Amino acid sequence: MRVGDFDYDLPGEKIAKYPPLERGSTRLLLLDRHSGAIKHAAYASLDDCLQPGDLLVLNNTRVVRARLFACKSTGAKIELMLLEKHREEQSLVLYRGNLKKGDKLIAHDHELLVVDLVDHGIARIAAGGGRSLCDLFECFGEVPIPPYLKREAEEVDRERYQTVFAELPGSVAAPTASLNMTPELIDKLRRKGVDMVTLTLHVGLGTFLPVRADAIEEHVMHREYYSIPPECAEKIRREKTAGGRVVAVGTTVTRALEHAAERIEMFEGDESLTGEADIFIYPGYRFRIIDSLLTNFHAPRSTVLLLTAAFAGPDNLRNAYREALAKGYTFLSYGDSMFIC
Repeated sequence: MRVGDFDYDLPGEKIAKYPPLERGSTRLLLLDRHSGAIKHAAYASLDDCLQPGDLLVLNNTRVVRARLFACKSTGAKIELMLLEKHREEQSLVLYRGNLKKGDKLIAHDHELLVVDLVDHGIARIAAGGGRSLCDLFECFGEVPIPPYLKREAEEVDRERYQTVFAELPGSVAAPTASLNMTPELIDKLRRKGVDMVTLTLHVGLGTFLPVRADAIEEHVMHREYYSIPPECAEKIRREKTAGGRVVAVGTTVTRALEHAAERIEMFEGDESLTGEADIFIYPGYRFRIIDSLLTNFHAPRSTVLLLTAAFAGPDNLRNAYREALAKGYTFLSYGDSMFIC
């Protein structure tokens, strides 16, 4: 299977550069993956797509302010990008500039020490003065908006590049399928009898990387830490046993659930299911947990586009993307969404 089969022309004007003026006012394309039928709706009417007894699974990760500028003693400027959290560790940074082990940096009058160079362009950094590195980034860092927006982060991004239910800090990219979820929509879903549970997957910069290998099977997938609380795992197990519908809000939720599928199916006890999701989902994959998917429109040649194609069917997805482009939908993180069932 070739990655070129999942390329398409995405005009720059179709990329949503900013969030909508009102959260939740975006559009929603409905795709029946069995018949290929397409309908058009509003994100705020997602409750019309769901049924009493459906189980909606959300990612409660919180995006940290991950971009920070520091200076070496020579005055040279170094850009640091905090990498996503893995279990309890969030001390790795992607850096731009020249660093070596033992270098001392100054960021907003605080000293940083380069503890080690762990990979090409990646360093382990420690903050001095008894302050944690995460606290320093949270105080002085910028919101790490996606590179394809081709602009600097602005004040609006501090609120809108974050879900309304974000709780556990650790991501450097948002779980974008739920950026337009509002308290009002959540209330409507609950009143309809839709059950909701949360898990945590800390989204990394790898989510933006295109598949560079010509043969899809040769791509090496990035790893993202996740934790599925016992009550979440138990509800999903019961839902699957009863023949109900598990609805994943986003590709991050999908990756966590499918990576943990066997453990969810056999779940018993009171321990969270944790792991490093390195699962690469592309057409031909057999989904074991999710039955419906709410997701955004993704970039060409991306791993999230391949995952969506695996769930919807490549031909169905191509037709849906053509329709969305023709109908003026907006794409990527701040854009419109689609519901696949």
